[in-house]
Order: sequence, then structure tokens, then C-alpha cells
Amino acid sequence: MATTQFQAPRGTQDVLPEDAPYWTYVEAETRRQAHLANYGEIRTPTLEYTAVFMKGVGDATDVVEHEMYTFLDKGGDSVTLRPEATAAIVRAYLQGGMSSRPQPVKLFTLLTAFRHAAPQRGRFREFNQIDFEVIGEADPMADAELVALQWRLYTALGLRDLSLEVNSIGDRVCRPAYIAKLADYFRANISELCEDCRRRLEINPLRLLDEKKPECQAVLNSAPHSADNLCGPCLEHYQGWLGYLDAAHIPYTVNPRLVRGLDYYTRSVWEILPRVAGAQSALGGGGRYDGLAEVLGGRATPGVGWAGGIERIILELKDQQAPVPPADRPCVYFAYQTDAGKRQAFQLAERLRAAGMSADLAFGDRKLGKQLGSADRIGAQLAVILGEDELANHTITLKDLRTGEQKTIPEDGLLAELRPDHGQTV
Repeated sequence: MATTQFQAPRGTQDVLPEDAPYWTYVEAETRRQAHLANYGEIRTPTLEYTAVFMKGVGDATDVVEHEMYTFLDKGGDSVTLRPEATAAIVRAYLQGGMSSRPQPVKLFTLLTAFRHAAPQRGRFREFNQIDFEVIGEADPMADAELVALQWRLYTALGLRDLSLEVNSIGDRVCRPAYIAKLADYFRANISELCEDCRRRLEINPLRLLDEKKPECQAVLNSAPHSADNLCGPCLEHYQGWLGYLDAAHIPYTVNPRLVRGLDYYTRSVWEILPRVAGAQSALGGGGRYDGLAEVLGGRATPGVGWAGGIERIILELKDQQAPVPPADRPCVYFAYQTDAGKRQAFQLAERLRAAGMSADLAFGDRKLGKQLGSADRIGAQLAVILGEDELANHTITLKDLRTGEQKTIPEDGLLAELRPDHGQTV
């Protein structure tokens, strides 16, 4: 591997041409699934005012406390590279007056986000996400539609042996009493908690349930369950949600320790995981956030959504050796022997491209044999050879690089020759 004075910053990566088909595949299937369920695309700025995330995500979360890229711009305003999508999308929903549109508003986006966390396998500081949101609807069927869409997307990509975990964490009515009950339990067993858990206990006891350290597992597994402490409306919503999942034959497991790391979540929470699970193995998750619009200065507006990490999905595609369509190869490669042939090759290549057919051609002044070798290496199907005889007779030699067969045809008959058998849309 070649070395260079400059390297990509830690926690970032280059996507080279050999990996690009994975990205194209995931993004195209995401757009297809969005179309099938009538989700419109939204794109929000990479930069937001810091207050959007301080208020929306929660200033006591790990994301806001430790992971955000925040700085003062030249106007003295505090801005942040977005660490997630939902708060920014709800801000755009409010600013754009989307509450006056027919509800719910169903949105999706493909975005780049940033968190200054320790890089791990499948986890980067600059990362890419798929995000789907339904804003303006409290019906638990919206939660179920999003879970079904996420499950269908991963299945359509070719992923297998996945598991869905679900839970309900209540709302502003019943959650305070549950959190108090949880805090009392942990304080009674504080000697069994690590230092990080003891610190979180004073900030947000709910976050302890997400702790992965082995020494804490025994006490965490015996903690009170949020689903056993729901108020009537939350219980009705939870049962309705699970009923829709049952009706769609989507298998799930109730995980009483499942919480989300951001403060805006209420009621439904879920994650989809691969068979081989680990600390950073979740392929995506989501939940309901009925109070977020109010926190950002809007009127009470229910919402629910999910996000999935594209890098993590691609890693799982590779681990499962799921087939991914390769990058398109050029249909035709032009090779030549003289300067006049080179000009003619360029003219013909542009004519084919204008007609919607892919074409490539040799640069420089390499020998004909090396040009044809390049055609083989890039996977071209056909080679058009323009030698001195071809130029003199206004013909071209057309060589099938898959079979080795070749024939000579009139120069102005190239497009008609290719259309029936070899035409492809770029």
C-alpha cells in the first residue's frame, strides 16, 4: 500500500471505487422502499445551531456531553455538525410550516453525521445514516409501519438471521414514577454498580439499563421493567403496536432493558440486530418522540422514526457475503493507432454516450495491445478498433471481448449494430 504524508482523520474513511457498489445498492434500495410507502425526501443542513441538539437530544446525554463537534462560527454563533437526524428534521418540520400540511408528514433522508467517539469496527466519527420519520401521528400503526419498512429494507438487501427487540419506556405521565422506582432500586444496590453507572444514576437512571460492562449485568437484569409500569394510554399504545407487528408476521422479542440513548424518546423503542451481536452491532433502531416538537418551540406534535447506520449495514452485508450488484462496466471501449484514430474514437464515444450507451476510451499514446489490455481489465464487453485501414475505408473493427470474435462494419453503422444486442442505459 502506498504511503502519503497526509492521512484521513481518525474515525473517517475513504469509499474507494471497489466499495462504492455497496453504497449505491443500499441507497437505491432505501429510495425504493421509501417510494413504496410514500415517504418524501428531506435534506437538512450539515450544520445546525447547537441549541437544536442541546434541547432536542438532551444536554445530559453522552452525545451532547462528550461527542458533538461544536464550535463558534465567525459570527460568534455556536454551531454543531449534526450528530443525528431527528432533531434537525423536526426543526425543519416546524420552520417549514409542515404542520399545516395533511398529517402525518412522512419523510426520509440519507445523511452524513458526526460524533467524536472512540472508533470501532463499524463505528466512525463521520458516519452515514438512513433515517425515516412519521411526524404528526400518534396511531401505533405508524410505529408498526416504520418497523415493517426497516425490516423489509434489510430483508430486500439480502440480510438474514436478524432479530427485532422491542420495549416501551412510557411517557411524561408514567415515566417519572418509573424512573424514581428505578433509582430507588439502583441506590439500594449501588455497591454492585460501576463508577460510570453511579454517575449516570444521578443524571438519568434509565441510561443504566444500556450499560454493557459485565460486572453490572446481574443487578441490571433484575431491575424493574418499564413495560410493567406503564400508564393506561401507554399500555394501550404498546399493546396496539405489538398487535400490528403480529398481524404483519414480524417476529420480535421484548427486551425490558432496551432504551434509547437520546432524551426525546417516549413509548415505543426498538432495535434490529444481526445474529452475531456486539456492542456496536445494531443495524438500526428507533422509537417514538411525542414531546420533541414542543421542546423545539412548536406545538404538541407526535412523532416516531428510526435510523440505521449505512457503514454498519454494509459491514453486515460483507460478513454475510450477501450478493451485491457490481458496478456497471462500459459497454464499449475505443482503441486506436494514430492521432486521427484518436480523434475519431473520441467523436464516436461521445456519440454513443449521447445516445445513452456507456463508452470508455484510451488516453495517451499507448500501443494498441496495451489499450486492449486496459479494456479487458475494466470489464468492457466490446472493443472498437480504429486502425489505419479502418480510417481509410470509413469502417471500424468490432471485437467481442468475451468471445474474441470480431468483425468489420461501416463506421456509421456502429449505433445500429449495438442497439439490438448490446445497448445499455447509463
